[in-house]
Amino acid sequence: MKKKSAFSTVMGYAGGFRILTYLSVILSALTGVVALLPFVYIWRMIKEVLEVSPDYGRAVNVVHNGWMAVIFSLVYMLLYFTALMCSHTSAFRVATNMKKALLEKIADLPIGFADEMGSGKVRRIITETTGSTETLLAHNLPDMAQAVITPIAMIVMLFIFDWRFGLACLIPVITAFLMMFRMAGPKMQEDMKKYQDALERMSNEAVEYVRGVPVVKTFGQTVFSFHRFKKAIDDYGNFCLSYTDSTRTSMTLFTVFINSAFAFLIGLVLLLTGGSDAGMDILVNFLFYVIFTPVIVTTMNRVLFMSENNMKLEDAVERVNSILDIEPLKKGSEDMKPRDASVEIKNVTFSYSADSKPALKNVSLKADNDEVIALVGPSGGGKTTAAGLIARFFDPQAGSVRIGGVDVRDISKKDLMNTVSYVFQDSRLLKRSIAENLRLAKEDATDSELMAALHAAQCDDIIGRLPDGINTVLGSGGTYLSGGEQQRIAIARAMLKKAPIVILDEATAFADPENEVLVQKAFTELTKHSTVIMIAHRLTTIRNADRIYVLDSGEVREQGTHEELLKRKGLYHDMWNEYQSAISWKVTA
Repeated sequence: MKKKSAFSTVMGYAGGFRILTYLSVILSALTGVVALLPFVYIWRMIKEVLEVSPDYGRAVNVVHNGWMAVIFSLVYMLLYFTALMCSHTSAFRVATNMKKALLEKIADLPIGFADEMGSGKVRRIITETTGSTETLLAHNLPDMAQAVITPIAMIVMLFIFDWRFGLACLIPVITAFLMMFRMAGPKMQEDMKKYQDALERMSNEAVEYVRGVPVVKTFGQTVFSFHRFKKAIDDYGNFCLSYTDSTRTSMTLFTVFINSAFAFLIGLVLLLTGGSDAGMDILVNFLFYVIFTPVIVTTMNRVLFMSENNMKLEDAVERVNSILDIEPLKKGSEDMKPRDASVEIKNVTFSYSADSKPALKNVSLKADNDEVIALVGPSGGGKTTAAGLIARFFDPQAGSVRIGGVDVRDISKKDLMNTVSYVFQDSRLLKRSIAENLRLAKEDATDSELMAALHAAQCDDIIGRLPDGINTVLGSGGTYLSGGEQQRIAIARAMLKKAPIVILDEATAFADPENEVLVQKAFTELTKHSTVIMIAHRLTTIRNADRIYVLDSGEVREQGTHEELLKRKGLYHDMWNEYQSAISWKVTA
């Protein structure tokens, strides 16, 4: 099957507005011809004045030619304005529909997709890449039509008046075109992709750097502590310098030749006259080409950027499709309902990408209905990955994840989201009111239900000091919450949801001691009558769990209760001793 062109793909997003794009191209092409006519009438004015000199009273057509130059200039502006109105209307619809298609697609993709691709890259594709199609269709496409038609009309006119002068003008044009091809040839497509890739890497690393600024400031580090971010900037700078250097000679020659038509014209005049006084016909034709040649510069620049804009459009479509072509997770059935809140991961193997090592290798663990299990182990052991599979942020490559005896792949998204509540280690709230943030869990919740959830989550002190209570908009008027306070609001949201399965992923990691006590009290309320999967580095928080799984390098190394694991004197025993030593450290004078 023949692959659709980038332009055809983009026009698919225009819907019924695509006719405006085609109309803008036609009108813009007309302007490419009309734009040349004022030069003709200006030349006629000069020609008539020179021919009747010194009896200027015989120049009876000067006023007529002058008005014709003005009229065609106004027609040009009107046609071009109409073309831009049509192209902008269609371009805005295309950009809007592309954004909608991307957001609808992302809504169907697993939550883990953004982590895998990089939130910075995803953001850039949605905002900047779709925005670039708007610029291309609204401005560059009409200009491209002119860039095609104007040179044709220009060449015809160059040879109508005097083929010798036309040939003299054509020599620098052809030479400039050859220089342009060296810059904008096939290699530029590859360079354009490298340029956009470098921007995306910088965007991704910038997001990660900003997220890590508190750590940098706390420990007095510099940007050099974020080697990947610095490397992304250096790589971008080196690429730009290298590309600029490679096109420097070609661009210089291109600029010289498109501005050198005057030199060729003067040389031709000297050649034709042999150094003697020029004849009137030669002088008149020479004046026409002197007036006309500035159009060559504008036209050739448009041709140069036309090839670049085509490549930008192809690159934009390819990047948008990199998201749209991702296969969503298989939709579950509305008929498959979990029988209870038990959780079982059985013989699961999972890798984040085909070329990465497995994050989980043949892992099996289970939590019976209303049990509390804990996942512990060294960083990178696979704890968060296992929890994410339960919430179906991803699907495993092998094995199965079951809730209430039903494979999560067979449960509908709505039922799964109502069954599982996930509290992240670094919960973020939207810049909206407390009430609106809570109602993300239950749209029709009453104010009394919100207050009950906030009370159970130990948030009374937070609501009490906010100027408008639960209607206070976060992030406005200097209203901000600490990490621990945001965590308690997130727990209140989870309580409002009343999901039978609760996953706590390092939920006290960023809480200060005071907030940690309140968060722990909130956990006690949240986990009542629920199956709980808890990930923790603070081992004291999970010592009463019904079962503890120790994960290391993507495998379950040990499992059992706190006392059973200590008696085995394995990895958990060592972790416990190290943890006890760490919390007993004291600073002495």
